[in-house]
Amino acid sequence: MIKLFALDVDGTLTDGGVYMDGSGSEYKRFDIRDGYGIVMLMEAGVKVVLISGRYSPATRQRADDLRVTSCINGTADKLTDLVRVARELGVARSEIAFAGDDLPDLECVRWAGLGMAVADAVSEIRAAAGWVSSKPGGRGAVRECAEYILEVNGGRI
Repeated sequence: MIKLFALDVDGTLTDGGVYMDGSGSEYKRFDIRDGYGIVMLMEAGVKVVLISGRYSPATRQRADDLRVTSCINGTADKLTDLVRVARELGVARSEIAFAGDDLPDLECVRWAGLGMAVADAVSEIRAAAGWVSSKPGGRGAVRECAEYILEVNGGRI
């Protein structure tokens, strides 16, 4: 049973694009269906944690809007943070799913009980993952991850 779903943000929850206006503001596109997948997981009792290597106010806003369990926004060591959060929440490694798309996510994908990759992830992530979405990051991949976790947990979609 998966009790914690942790995921990367840029390239996983988003399409990896960052729009910058030259004056310090940035914009990211988040898929509403991905967000609802996260909500479905939380309603089913699964904790959700966003772990981003890049700090972004947009990531913080999305985490707040979705009311996720935790948001680690701008970390140099995703695995250390994932292990710490799992310990704080009392969740075993085998009860964790982690979704990612690029090399900074590789250790987490390998470490989690269920490593997940978005369809357009780099080859190393797809090879390490136990499950790969059919949709790319930021375009429904996280919704697919959520539905798969619900299925693994015996829940209905």
